[in-house]
Amino acid sequence: MITTDKHLTKEGDCIVAVRAEKGLDDLLPELKEIIRNEEAKVVFIMETRGQRLLVRGRGHPGLMLTSPSDMVIRKSSFICDRTLMIRADIAALDIPPEFVRFLEGLDREVHITIRAML
Repeated sequence: MITTDKHLTKEGDCIVAVRAEKGLDDLLPELKEIIRNEEAKVVFIMETRGQRLLVRGRGHPGLMLTSPSDMVIRKSSFICDRTLMIRADIAALDIPPEFVRFLEGLDREVHITIRAML
């Protein structure tokens, strides 16, 4: 999960980035339209300190994409307003430890790219 929230709690064990500039509600309408197609392939790219994490998943017509603060990538098919994609190939637990080390610290800058194609 990526969030615009400013800090983490101990319960937030799947949050990989805080202080995001955008939530799902801020995505371009054209991108949302593609993501809401059952045939859509969605790619989430996170880059920091010369390292890159690539997550692939699927879109779905039921995706609301309305959360003003959160983006959640799910390996399951569960959908709520915070869900960006379903049936992803990795979850937070699957992120390589060496990439997690690059995310640690209060002042790490992370760049995120979201692509969707039919």
